[in-house]
Amino acid sequence: MWERPFFHEGMRDLQDRFDGRRVAEAIEAKRKHYEFWDDEKELIQSSPFFFIATTWQDYVDCSIRSGDPGFVKIVGSNVIEFPEYDGNSMYRTIGNIAKNPNVGLLFVRFDGKSFRTRIRGKATIHESEEILAGHHGAKVVVRVTCEIFPNCPRYVPDLTGASAIIPENPFVPRPGYEPPAPEWKSRDYLKDVLSKYDPHRKRET
Repeated sequence: MWERPFFHEGMRDLQDRFDGRRVAEAIEAKRKHYEFWDDEKELIQSSPFFFIATTWQDYVDCSIRSGDPGFVKIVGSNVIEFPEYDGNSMYRTIGNIAKNPNVGLLFVRFDGKSFRTRIRGKATIHESEEILAGHHGAKVVVRVTCEIFPNCPRYVPDLTGASAIIPENPFVPRPGYEPPAPEWKSRDYLKDVLSKYDPHRKRET
């Protein structure tokens, strides 16, 4: 799966230009890994969000995925999966994944002190009842096989302020709870063209 080198020619050129090749190679040798470390497991399993980058040809996209802590599940030594909830019907993230499985993920805690977990991975889309059953409210589930390397928190801002308590997101699906429709679904140019599968589509009576 990981047949390509960790650095491509453009990266190497800049490493050499700024005399960084030795540092880069040491980081690769000592920090790149293929099984989650304990601190990474804790960060991933407690995170209410992460960032994901996808691409296919000139279609480049960066987005966020969020849910209650635990919505990202570790299902293998270097494999995670997460649900795709109801969205805006553009399918920019999983549409790219359907054409190109290469993804980049970033798990970060904005406390100014926790290490970031960076992931380069191969993603697949799953729709089986067995896998969907593990993610309440999921339309599909994305599974990612990961190449992992941490980054120091030097440039991570502390956004927690006086309290790190984060209120529950009212739009996350939960058993026994029906999330409200986001405002944009009621706009005149969208409300009558929502997907027939959209949970907030006005039903004909």
